[in-house]
Amino acid sequence: MTQPHGTDGAVGTGADEAWELCLYVTDRSPKCLLAIENLRRVCEEHLAGHYRIEVVDLLENPRLAADDQILAVPTVVRKLPQPIRTIVGDLSDTDRVLVGLQLRPHRSGAT
Repeated sequence: MTQPHGTDGAVGTGADEAWELCLYVTDRSPKCLLAIENLRRVCEEHLAGHYRIEVVDLLENPRLAADDQILAVPTVVRKLPQPIRTIVGDLSDTDRVLVGLQLRPHRSGAT
């Protein structure tokens, strides 16, 4: 299911840039539910009005895992803007998510 969110806000390289994210999960496990919640929160705070999240349950659509070479869940794949970026985990580390999605540059010396 694709869900457009937000109303206003500009991030990164252009105010009209659309971010397309695909979050791969399995069923409704606590870790997957947390990843959905965390990704939505980060997107609302940093991409409001400029993102879409597609949540793919691999128990319902296992063939879709091959397209993005998904080996673990939860995994989020940034499809747009290019280049494609992938983050595995429950997305609870906001700084790691921001750097991984390239919403914030990596700080040298950061852990």
